Amino acid sequence: VQLQASGGGAVQAGDSLRLSCATSGRTLIMGWFRQAPGKEREFVASINWSGSSTTHTESVKGRFTISRDNAKNTVYLQMNSLKPEDTAVYYCAASSARDYGLGSRFGAYYDSWGQGTLVTVSS
Repeated sequence: VQLQASGGGAVQAGDSLRLSCATSGRTLIMGWFRQAPGKEREFVASINWSGSSTTHTESVKGRFTISRDNAKNTVYLQMNSLKPEDTAVYYCAASSARDYGLGSRFGAYYDSWGQGTLVTVSS
């Protein structure tokens, strides 16, 4: 499956952005990761196929929300109250695993990755 992430941009602290990840076909578990300059890639959020279960990393809880529209083969990451430390390239990823759980926090869990979209938050 191919993934196309979009929606990044340059914003001010406190602003909102919505990232989208369009997939070329049906996907099971989806995730968002990010990589800031000079840092390792980190998990942001994941969602199961139906959207009934989600996981968000602690630093974004209450500010970011992952969701999906299976009719459109698209996964979203709504980002509110953005902070300068959210600056990173954001990547979406798809997993063919059938069991949704803590494993979704790890990059190795995913089979396909999008190209990334840059989010820059200034203070």
